[in-house]
Amino acid sequence: MSFTFNGQVAIVTGAATGIGRAAALALARAGARVLVVDLQPEPGEITAAQARDYGSEASFVQADISHADQVANYVRKAVDTWGRIDVLMNNAGWQGDITALVDYTDEQFDRVMAINVRGTYLGMKHTLPVMIRQQRGAVVNTGSLASYTGTRMLAPYTASKHAILGLTRATALEVAREGIRINAVCPGPVDTPMLRDIEAAQAPGQADTLRQRRSASIPDGRYASPEEVANLMLYLASDLASHITGQGIQINGGSHG
Repeated sequence: MSFTFNGQVAIVTGAATGIGRAAALALARAGARVLVVDLQPEPGEITAAQARDYGSEASFVQADISHADQVANYVRKAVDTWGRIDVLMNNAGWQGDITALVDYTDEQFDRVMAINVRGTYLGMKHTLPVMIRQQRGAVVNTGSLASYTGTRMLAPYTASKHAILGLTRATALEVAREGIRINAVCPGPVDTPMLRDIEAAQAPGQADTLRQRRSASIPDGRYASPEEVANLMLYLASDLASHITGQGIQINGGSHG
């Protein structure tokens, strides 16, 4: 077996920036045809253009992944364009407000759950029938260290990431005999714009100090890069991980077992 995605079709949600962009570009370099999905059109189009620069067939679809009709549309786009779906990377997510649970609004809580949990559920619900017909496919959901531990001021986000791991484990059992594997990648701190926003809200005016303190607490002394997380996502989607399913795989520099 080799680490290649030649001839395969991959969908990456939340691919306009951060981990999603890194995953989409890594797939393109590995030979996949890539559908870039995001709510933000301009950076999403940039990701698709960069993927094409690597020789990939790639296009962008704007979608709010919490809406079933928009998820069905991006799945239909992939099938109509390339005839199949081999890889789904359910990566889109949102941290929500960084505040105590008692101060959270119901609307904000519902929005976090809609994007992180409902979006992951809908992505699998609409993509898995295609993979079942093919008797082949791999799904990689983006969990978090928050799939295992709690973080103050981020209770709804933490709950959503616990839910993603539960969806991963249960759904993997349902399709294991269909030639389909479903896993979750669960990063610790990653150097992304989203994490910088969280740190700025958690420590106003002292975000750099907070980052230095957190980095020092990680055994290898640093945050992960988006590209390092993308490498793990590609491995889990590849034939090299052919006997791995229903797992949450952590990448955190040794900070949590």
